[in-house]
Amino acid sequence: MRRRLFGSVRARATLAATLVVAVALVAAGTAVLLSLRFSLIDQADAEADSVARNAASALANGFAYKDLNLPDGDENPVTVLDRTGKAVAVGEDVEGMSVTEIASDRLNSTANDDADDADEGEEETDEGVLAAGQLADETRYGEGTATVEGDTEKYRFAAVDLVTKGKVPLTVYAGAPLATEEDAVGTALTSMLIGLPLLLLTVSGATYVVTGRALRPVEGIRSEMAAITASEDLSRRVPQPDTHDEIARLARTTNETLAALETSVERQRAFVADASHELRSPIASLRTQLEVGAAHPDLLDLDGAVQDTVRLQSLAADLLLLARLDAGKRPPPDAHFDLAKVVRQETAGRDGVTVESVSSVEIRGSRGQIARVLGNLLDNAQRHARDRVAVSLRTDGDWTVLQVADDGSGVPESDRTRIFERFVRLDESRARDDGGAGLGLAIARDIAVRHGGTLTVTDAPGGGALFELRLPQKS
Repeated sequence: MRRRLFGSVRARATLAATLVVAVALVAAGTAVLLSLRFSLIDQADAEADSVARNAASALANGFAYKDLNLPDGDENPVTVLDRTGKAVAVGEDVEGMSVTEIASDRLNSTANDDADDADEGEEETDEGVLAAGQLADETRYGEGTATVEGDTEKYRFAAVDLVTKGKVPLTVYAGAPLATEEDAVGTALTSMLIGLPLLLLTVSGATYVVTGRALRPVEGIRSEMAAITASEDLSRRVPQPDTHDEIARLARTTNETLAALETSVERQRAFVADASHELRSPIASLRTQLEVGAAHPDLLDLDGAVQDTVRLQSLAADLLLLARLDAGKRPPPDAHFDLAKVVRQETAGRDGVTVESVSSVEIRGSRGQIARVLGNLLDNAQRHARDRVAVSLRTDGDWTVLQVADDGSGVPESDRTRIFERFVRLDESRARDDGGAGLGLAIARDIAVRHGGTLTVTDAPGGGALFELRLPQKS
């Protein structure tokens, strides 16, 4: 059950979105809480520093301890210590104070020792030592507790060093309550702990709903593909959303693939039907001759039987080659040969075939397959030519161009694409023995395409048909 649940794209997307939002919210909440705490501590430091400096300024200006106007202990507890750590002045209702995070070695102790040895008229000694009536520029901060009217609370303390006009070193400790900071941080934390789960539930629900709607077309595509597979009906198409997103492109690509498969299957069925039809004639003729020969040996037509056998063998070889080409078999990438030699070998001994002088032209591909193309073109040209077939070989930029022209009746423009289809014979009235099965040009074109080239037909300059094979040169 667990594997099935998390095997769903919808569930995984919801989980991932929830985790991402949770991490982001936790990080943002932590940053907010830290920022809030630091801000409130800064405010407490500023408040404590103000109170401490006010008291220190009064002492440095000669105020007596009893004349100090110290704030109530509930608001800002204040304690003034001498060099021995004895409290010489304490704020109202302040019963005790413990400051744990401020350094205990006060600068004023050094000032007191130096002041005892200094001349009475000296006002300031070496750097870092306060003169009489002077306050330290630096305020030291820390945290601790103070007991006011029996209640002990946390405070943020500021410590300011000074030397009175009577050259008595003192330190003023003033505190600012941290209750506000703790309350604010606690309130924010509580709000986040309550709001975070609610927000995550909202995000999860919204993501689940939105993802479900987004994936609904995918489910439609899947169910239709399942129906197509079950029915084996390749004419059906998957639903295509009226959008321009990835799912719409997936549907279009799927329909294009189905169309290509339908065309391929129809072509294969037609190929099998045509092949069966073409094989039936020589097999039937050969069987008839053999049966007659078995019953009447003197009537056996050996020449006819041999011709039917040869035709059957040739047709089987053509069908096998087409099957290999349909399987995507391509020549080795490192195979190359001289096309001029192939032209000379294929044209040798053919009556009425003239060859223009050709030089060596190296091309990549299968020598046997290209020789088959030229042989098929020559057979087709000789079958339709009146007197002459001309072959030429030249280069045109990065292409090698092989042309085979005859002086026959030519190919009508409307049929110049159709003649390269399998089992197509334009002159249907001619005898099968003379016309072949209609596979030669189809094989030639398929081989040309497999070699990265083209095979086309146009009008020859002197009348008739001009077949042109273009192949890329060896790079």
